[in-house]
Parts: sequence; structure tokens; C-alpha cells
Amino acid sequence: MKWYTKYLSVFEKPFDEAPQDTINEIREKLKNIQSAAPIASVVVIAHNEEQRLLSCLWSLSENRTSYPIEIIGVDNNSSDKTADVFKVTGVNCFFEERKSPGYARDCGQTHAKGKYYICIDSDTMYPPLYIQTLIEELEKPGVAGVYALWSFIPEKGIPAWKLLIYESIRDMNIRFQSIKRPELCVRGMVFAYNLDYGRKIGYKQNIKRGEDGMMALGLKKFGKLVPIRKRKARAITSNNTLKAQGGIFNAYRIRIKQAFRRFGEYFTKKESYKDIDSNLIK
Repeated sequence: MKWYTKYLSVFEKPFDEAPQDTINEIREKLKNIQSAAPIASVVVIAHNEEQRLLSCLWSLSENRTSYPIEIIGVDNNSSDKTADVFKVTGVNCFFEERKSPGYARDCGQTHAKGKYYICIDSDTMYPPLYIQTLIEELEKPGVAGVYALWSFIPEKGIPAWKLLIYESIRDMNIRFQSIKRPELCVRGMVFAYNLDYGRKIGYKQNIKRGEDGMMALGLKKFGKLVPIRKRKARAITSNNTLKAQGGIFNAYRIRIKQAFRRFGEYFTKKESYKDIDSNLIK
């Protein structure tokens, strides 16, 4: 059985259908791992994630770490029961009215107490040693931030073997890009960094996506961005990205096309990026 199998029992299901015993179990486990003096703040951002948030929190509640941590939430102006999920599981949740991942993550930075900030996306589930593995790497000298890899949940029409091929191509591309442009490899769902550095930089807030990469770009002046390729730090997330690209085979085509188009990026560094008009929040 995969480590995430049991979490799928509440994944993409209405919160009202979640078993009360499961909710109680998650609440108790989350309570037991919360610290008033955390070394790391695990910050879950969510916008209308009622049907996925519980599975994410369940996976975090079963993370095993020797470090003191806190888990806090940010409700990014949801119109569903996202706030209720945070409340019934006992997670201290902050409200951010302005909608964008940048605003939500910046809200988390404002309220986080730890030395390190671990970004969590609510449609993603995390393996048992995820938090431990990230903090161990962040504790090493000269490290400003770390980023891990992720897989997609197999389902009908997108079986595991097709995902394995796609993820292998993507991971190879990330490995080459990370040499000169690690900021292009960072995804907010698997990203962590030194909070003092992050507060000095601040999140770019007026963009729909890419706030994670811009934060990573800023962190480079403070230290190394370290890739973590260990399986024990590999998260698993929904297939929405692949579906938005028109399915797995179209995603293959897009990924390969991008790799050829960006071939020069494997060999050159970049210190700034221009905003794309379609990515700006008007």
C-alpha cells in the first residue's frame, strides 16, 4: 500500500462526508505536534480547497520529526467550507482577503514564528518524513532554501506508468535547470526557506503564479538553493495541472517542447525576469 492511500479516502470528497472519527484523529495528532516555540512554521495556504484540505492536513499530522514545529493555515478568501476544515482540525487559521498565492504566502510569513518557513499547498499530500528531511537540509551552513520533487495521483485515464514517463522527463529537465537557474525549478507546494531572508525579500503579490520562483530568485543572494531528490521528500498532488494542459499526452508534448525551447537556460544564469501581462492580477 502506498503511504498516501488512506488519505485518498477523504481526497476530493465533500467535507460533510468525512467520518467524524477521522476528523477527531487528525485533530488530536495535529495538536500533539504543535509547538509554542517552533524551529519551522509549516504554512498551509488554501482557496476553496474544502474537498482536498483534510487529506493534506491528515498527511501533515502523521509527519514524524524531531524538530519542534507549528502548523498554521491561511484562508485566501474562500467561499466554501475551507475555513471550517481548519477550525474543526484545530489549526490556527488566518484570513487573507486579497486573492493570490503571493498574498496568501505573505500572510503566512507575517504570522509564522519559526526560523524556517515550509510552504504547503492544500491540494497536496506529504510523506511521513517530509518535514524532517527539509529541516535537516535547511540546517546546513550556507543554505537559504530547499525544494523537493512531486508526483501526481494516478487515476482512470492517467495511470501510474504514464505518469512515471512524464515525471521522469520533467525531473530530468529540472535537474539540468537547477544547475544555473534553480529558481525555475521551485514549486510552492514543495519549497522551504529561511524565514528572515524571506521577510527581507517579500512575495511578489500581483501575479497569478510564479511567486514561489520569484522568492527563490531573491533567496539566491543569501545562500544556496538546494534540490532534495530523496523519495522520502517527494509529495503527491492532484492532476489538475495535467488536465489543464489537455491530458497526459499533450502534457508530454508541452514538456518536451519547453525543454528544447529553454535549452540555453541550462547554461546561463539570470538575475531578473520580466512580468508577462497575462500573468498579472489586474
